[in-house]
Amino acid sequence: MMRIFYGDDRVRAQKEIKRILGDDYEIVEGAELEINDLPSVFMGASLLAETRHILIRDITANKLVFDELPKYLNTPHEVVILEAKLDKRSTTYKALKDKVEIREFALPENTDFRQVFDVYRAAKTDGKRALQILEKIKPYEDPIQFTGLIVSQAIKDFATRPSGVRERRILKELAKVDLDMKSTKIDPWLLVESFLLRLSSF
Repeated sequence: MMRIFYGDDRVRAQKEIKRILGDDYEIVEGAELEINDLPSVFMGASLLAETRHILIRDITANKLVFDELPKYLNTPHEVVILEAKLDKRSTTYKALKDKVEIREFALPENTDFRQVFDVYRAAKTDGKRALQILEKIKPYEDPIQFTGLIVSQAIKDFATRPSGVRERRILKELAKVDLDMKSTKIDPWLLVESFLLRLSSF
């Protein structure tokens, strides 16, 4: 079964993903997929289980691959596709909307996006300055939600420069931060701060 989740509230989306896929699932980065990879992802068998549990992130950044999704609606696996946003005008969205579950996870309207993006922009040139700004807002922010907002902005940056080496590197590093948050016991804020300090060198 295929599901598509989108929106800026990655905390709620992640909780729902965990409810559906469990704690042990495969993660596939959509931006790195090739069309030839899709049969293996959606139809390929696993030696360990008859049904695979798969999370695909940010596949809309890869338009040629995203447009192939309607061909794999009969996947025998549990697949969740996670996006920051969806273009509801696209032909692919219209082909999917009545055939798969599509859910939006929106942040409350009072979320201060500006402060989060101020931290991200500062980190691109001065990691220490970014941490100074972060210290002022950290008591009021959730590290996973904070990271989700940064991911959303990084995806937008990548969409405007899909061939940009730095933009691709940032997305890869953010994917690692996200994975470490779920798979290690390291304080999530330490992971965020480490990323921000390294960002200017990407």
